[in-house]
Amino acid sequence: MLRALNQSSLDLSSLDLSSLDLSSLDLPGGFPQINARTEPAGTRPEPVEGQPPGASTRSAPIAPAAKPEPEPKTLDELLAELDALVGLTAVKAEIHRQVAVLRVETLRSKAGLKSPTITRHLVFVGNPGTGKTTVARLVGGIYRALGLLSKGQLVEVDRSELVAGYLGQTAIKTAEVIASAAGGVLFVDEAYSLAGDQYGQESVDTLVKEMEDRRDDLVLIVAGYPDPMALFIAQNPGLASRFRTTIEFDDYTDEELVRILQQMAQAADYDLDEGCVDRFRSILATTPRGSMFGNARFARNLLEAAIGKHAWRLREITDPTVEQLRNLIANDFDEGETENEPLALSSEQSAEDDAAAPKEPNNEPG
Repeated sequence: MLRALNQSSLDLSSLDLSSLDLSSLDLPGGFPQINARTEPAGTRPEPVEGQPPGASTRSAPIAPAAKPEPEPKTLDELLAELDALVGLTAVKAEIHRQVAVLRVETLRSKAGLKSPTITRHLVFVGNPGTGKTTVARLVGGIYRALGLLSKGQLVEVDRSELVAGYLGQTAIKTAEVIASAAGGVLFVDEAYSLAGDQYGQESVDTLVKEMEDRRDDLVLIVAGYPDPMALFIAQNPGLASRFRTTIEFDDYTDEELVRILQQMAQAADYDLDEGCVDRFRSILATTPRGSMFGNARFARNLLEAAIGKHAWRLREITDPTVEQLRNLIANDFDEGETENEPLALSSEQSAEDDAAAPKEPNNEPG
């Protein structure tokens, strides 16, 4: 079309463009009367005082309304969530004790009574997968419900998110992370990795300063293995004076891990039969326990591997039933890589599938 217009001798000024909307076409600048949207006579908006001639007076597009923020959970709701976690008996007891102390301190302050300054910062020690991150998130909400924090959000970081490549930059990087956690909880995992060099020490010094500057609206929780954490705190006087409470997260028992596996499967809409549970127990019985044992992460990893094998079993079933989509079997928990060939069906399943397509019989770690 554009080529035809270029080759013609039409006088464009004689065309009636008032009913055409060509503003969406990418036309060259040689046709200003086409590029500009033509307005019917008498409808051009009057210039607005203070605006340059020709400035657009159209209203800015209205952004879609933001979804309302969910109502913050109450203290009772958060404590109920804490109590519903599998295991962690000693942890729950200590959090309840902290809540009682901080609640009374707040009431005494409102009554005009003197109260000793009680540090709210915490040390969490324990092996991986024992629920430290989950409890830290609940602590943020609990402290907000007590009126000790304005937001209660959790910001989780490790050394790589605090330390920069050059001296001087680490302080800036750490301060920016702390600013993002203001009003909530900053959770530093494997905090002892900040020890041993000048870059980590610069980050620690910044943490200590910001803890003081933001003491009314920031809680710092440092976490890691028990022995390295004890040494790390002891070697930093600025930290030792601010961390008075250490909470130990014990490894889960076998029965607690079974319950965690069942909860994870249920949350993902999978069903575990007794064979799955027995197979999981036998795997636990032969798995060495030590500082590298993943606890709830171990259970999650086994479940994810089982889900992968479950999907492989159903790969040739065009239209599996809901039951087939939900059910995990003991063989799904077998260790090793998935075979290239279908896993053998149980005799019970084979009997059910004689006249149909093959049919196969279901806590956040931190």
